[in-house]
Amino acid sequence: MATPLGDLLRHHRTRAGLTQEDLAEGSGVSVRAISDVERGRARGPQRRTVAALADVLGLGDADRSELLAAAQRGRARSPRSPGPRALPPALPDLTGRADELAAIRAAAERSGGAERSGGTEVVAVHGAPGSGKTSLVVRAAHELAASHPGGCFFFTLSGVDATPVRPDEVTRRVLVALGEEPPGSEAERTDRYRALLRERSTVLVLDNALDEAQVRPLLAEGARSLVLITSRQVLAGLEGATRLGLDVLRESESTGLLAAIAGEARTGAEPEATLAVARLCGHLPLALRIAGNRLASRPRWTVAHLAARLGDERRRLSALTAGDLGVRPAFELSYHQLAPLPQALFRALSLLPGAGCTPESAAVALDVDPFDAEDALDELVDASLLGTAEEPGRYALHDLLRVFAGERLAAESDPADVERARERLDHWFLDRATTALSFYGTEARQDPADEIADAAGAGAWLVAELSNWLGALRRTAERGGHERVLRLASAAHWYSDQHGDATTWERVFEAGVASARALGSARDEAVQLNFLTWVLVVLRGSPERGLALHDRARAAAVESGDVREQGWAAHYRALALRRADDLEGARRSAVRARELFRAAGYPLGEHVAGSALGQVLARAHRHAEAEAVHRELLAAVRAGVLGLRPQMRDALEAVLLLHLADALAGLERWPEVLVAAREATGLAAGARSPVVEVRARRAAGVALHRSGALPEARAELERALAIGDGRGRPSPPDVLEALAGVLDDLGDPRASGRLRARAAELRSADR
Repeated sequence: MATPLGDLLRHHRTRAGLTQEDLAEGSGVSVRAISDVERGRARGPQRRTVAALADVLGLGDADRSELLAAAQRGRARSPRSPGPRALPPALPDLTGRADELAAIRAAAERSGGAERSGGTEVVAVHGAPGSGKTSLVVRAAHELAASHPGGCFFFTLSGVDATPVRPDEVTRRVLVALGEEPPGSEAERTDRYRALLRERSTVLVLDNALDEAQVRPLLAEGARSLVLITSRQVLAGLEGATRLGLDVLRESESTGLLAAIAGEARTGAEPEATLAVARLCGHLPLALRIAGNRLASRPRWTVAHLAARLGDERRRLSALTAGDLGVRPAFELSYHQLAPLPQALFRALSLLPGAGCTPESAAVALDVDPFDAEDALDELVDASLLGTAEEPGRYALHDLLRVFAGERLAAESDPADVERARERLDHWFLDRATTALSFYGTEARQDPADEIADAAGAGAWLVAELSNWLGALRRTAERGGHERVLRLASAAHWYSDQHGDATTWERVFEAGVASARALGSARDEAVQLNFLTWVLVVLRGSPERGLALHDRARAAAVESGDVREQGWAAHYRALALRRADDLEGARRSAVRARELFRAAGYPLGEHVAGSALGQVLARAHRHAEAEAVHRELLAAVRAGVLGLRPQMRDALEAVLLLHLADALAGLERWPEVLVAAREATGLAAGARSPVVEVRARRAAGVALHRSGALPEARAELERALAIGDGRGRPSPPDVLEALAGVLDDLGDPRASGRLRARAAELRSADR
C-alpha cells in the first residue's frame, strides 16, 4: 500500500525517466529496497538512503527537502501502525487552491475539536470537468493523513462512468483492508463498516461521486474523522456538508502553472504568448496542465506556436490532448449523463452571440418555454457544465465548454435548423435591444414590451446583455439584415449620449453607416455619420477624425435634403472645432447649427446648439456670457417648453448645470460651482446617467479643493472614481488628475504620481 514517501519517489523517478534498476545502480540502494519504499512496505528509510536517491534523481532544494521530510514522517509513524492508506501521488505543482485547502484544514480541525465526542466532517468539492477537484482533495488528504492515525482511504466511485461503483463495494474493500472478513449481507457489511470507523480517526476520500445516494451509506460517524467528496454534481441534497465550488484559476495562477510544467525560462521568454495560452485554455487546470505537458514534450515548440494552434477554435479541443489526458473526453463523460432536454439546451447555448444567458434567451435559443429552459439550465449547473453569473438569474458557459457544445451541435443537428436557431436568437436580441434603447428617446415609447417595464429595467438589460446584442448586431450585419441593424443604431442616439463607451458606439454606428449605404438611404447615412462623428469627437477625443467625417455627413444630409441632419452636422463640427481650439470657427458653426434647427422646426436641436455655443464662449474665457446662455437654457428646460420626458429632462438639466458650473469656475465663484455641481449630481443619479454623475462629482471635488476643503474634495473625487470603475469603464483621466492635485496638497506625492501616470496611460490609449 503506497505512502507519501513512496508516491513522491515514484513520481520523481518516472519524471526523470529512470527504472528502479537505474536508480539502484546510481545510488547504491538495492532494487528491493527501492521497491519496498515505493510500495509502502518501507515507510521510513534512513536519511542517508533517501539522500543518495535524491542525488541520483537530481532534485532541487525544495523537492529534496520534501522527500526527506516524507521519510522522517514515515519513521515517526511506523511504530503506531496507522492503518491502510492508498492515496494517489499528490501533484507537486498544485496551483491556486490556497483558500480551498484552508477550508478543508478548518473542517479537519472542527472534526477534532475538544467539544466533539465523535462525528464526521464532510467536505463536498464540486466543479466543472477539469477544474482540479481530485488534485485538491488528494493534496489535502496527504497533508492530513498524519493527524488521522485510523487510516486514509481513497476510492474512485466512477460517477460519470457507465457503471458507477456501488457503496457496498466500498464498504467491503474497507473491511478487507482493515483485516475483517466481510459479512454476507449488504446491511451487515454496512453496519460493521460503520462500527469499525466509529472507533477510528480516518480520512476517507470519495472521488468522482455520482450523486448523494452513492455517498450517504459511506458517511460513517467517526472520532475526529474527515470525508472528502468530489463530484461534478453539486450534491445539493447532502445534509451538513461543507461545499466548495472550484472555479477556474486566476490569470497569474494560470501562467504560474504553465511555468511550473513547461519551465519558467521558457514561459518567461514569451510572456504575452503564455498569457494567450492561459486565456485560450479558459484558465481551466486540466487544459493548462495539458498545454504545459505539450510544451514540455516538444522542446522545439515556441509558446507562440502553441497559442496559434489553440487559437483555431475548430482544433482547440484536439490540441488540448496529451497522452491519456484530454479535455474533450472529460467533457463527454458529463454530457452523456444529461437527459435529452438539458443536452439539447447545452448544444444550443453555443449559439449565443455573447457571454452569458438568462432563461429567456436560453428559451429562444432552443425554442421552448422559459420555465422548461430554466429547469434545464439548473440541471446543467448541477452537472457543473454551466456556471451561475454574479447577477441573479444569469448563467455563464465556460469558453472551452462552449467550444465543446458547438462541436456537439454540429455533429448532432441539421445545419438548416442550426442556422434558423442562430437567426432567431439574433433577431430576439436586436429587437429587444432596440425596444430598450427607445426608452431613452425624446418621445414616449409606443407599445412597450411586457418584459421591460421602464427605463431602469431597459438600462439594466442593455448593460447585462451588452456582449449578446453587440454580437447579434455583428452577425446580423454579416447576414445582410440591414433593416434591423439600422433600427437599432438609430434608436441608440440618446442612450449613447449618457451611457457606454467609445468602442461600443463606434461599432454600433459604423454598422449603421454600412447598413444605410447598403439600403441606399442617404438620409440614414447622414444620421449614422453624424452619430459616428460625435463618437470620434466627444468619446475618442479626436477632433481631426471627426472633422474628416463631418464633410461626409454634411454631404449626405444635403443630398437627402434633410435640414435637421444638416443642423446636426454643423453642431458636431462646432464640437470638433472647439476641441481643436478653433474657437471662432466653433462659434460660427454653433450659430449656423441653431439657424438650421430653427429652419427645421426642431426646438430641441436649437437648445443643444445653444448649449454648444455657451461652451465655446466659456472656452474663449467669455465666462459671463457663457453663464447667461446656460441660465437661459436652464430656465427653458425647467419651464417644460421642450416637452421632454421626465428622465431625459433631468439628464439634460444635469448637463446644463455642469456647463453652468464650468462657466462659474472660470469666474472663480466656487460656492456657486459647488451648488450647481451638487444639483447636477442628484439629477444625474436619478436619471441613471453615470457619465454625467462622474463629471458632476468631479466639478464638486474641484470646487471643494479650490475652497480649501481638502478631505471633502478627496472623498468626492474618490466617489467619482468608484462610479466609473464599478461600471466596468476606466476612470476618466480628468478625474484622476483632479484627485492627484488634491493629494499633492495633502502631502502624498507618491499617490498623486501614480494617478497622473494612470491618467496619461488612458489618454494615450484613447488616441
